[in-house]
Amino acid sequence: MTEDTVRLAKRVAEHFHCSRADATHYIEGGWVKVDGNIIEEPGFRVRPQAQLELQPDAVAEPAQAATFLLHKPSGMDAADAVQLVTPDNRSADDRSGFRFLKRHLADLSNPAPLETEASGLLVLTQDWRVKRKLTEDASRIEHEIIVDVAGAMIPEGLAQLNRSLIFQGKALPPMKVSWQNEARLRFAVMAPPSGLIAHACALVGLTPRAVRRIRLGRLPMAGLQPGQWRYVQDYERF
Repeated sequence: MTEDTVRLAKRVAEHFHCSRADATHYIEGGWVKVDGNIIEEPGFRVRPQAQLELQPDAVAEPAQAATFLLHKPSGMDAADAVQLVTPDNRSADDRSGFRFLKRHLADLSNPAPLETEASGLLVLTQDWRVKRKLTEDASRIEHEIIVDVAGAMIPEGLAQLNRSLIFQGKALPPMKVSWQNEARLRFAVMAPPSGLIAHACALVGLTPRAVRRIRLGRLPMAGLQPGQWRYVQDYERF
């Protein structure tokens, strides 16, 4: 660092005649370019000769907390899955209009986990309201899970799966289970604990080969391909 550099927030405030708070919002919102490159860090050091550009549609507002829907591939835990949230992996079907910011990747939580070997819809969020909804109201949020199975189901096995099961010493709410085809089951279940799907399949003589969550509450995975993500829009609710 040399003595003639200054914090970007100070330089923006002076150059564009705005408050330091507004300058910080412009920068953190990804609206400021320094020598042609977007810089999102208010503390970034710039030289006096650096060329600053404020994008025409810039707004001096705090950046919104982000929530992502990600199609997690099988075999990947949530920590690794976060690494897939890059501009290159953004779904072409993302119609949110949100601008991707580096700060959207900070302090992401995973309030509705998926087992490592499962694939499908994973929620990553910075929004405390989403986190609270998916944790405090978990018992009222339905998970739709598709399971490819091997083996032959025991007689009356489907009826057994649709009754309340005992798992880890607790009686669980009844699930809704149906065949999608001769080798694929659909489960609709509230707050499934880890290991439940494998346990349920084993009870009726089946072995799960692939487990994929395709819906969480009212939000489906829809057209997201493995490794792709999109933003959750303001009006969407779980």
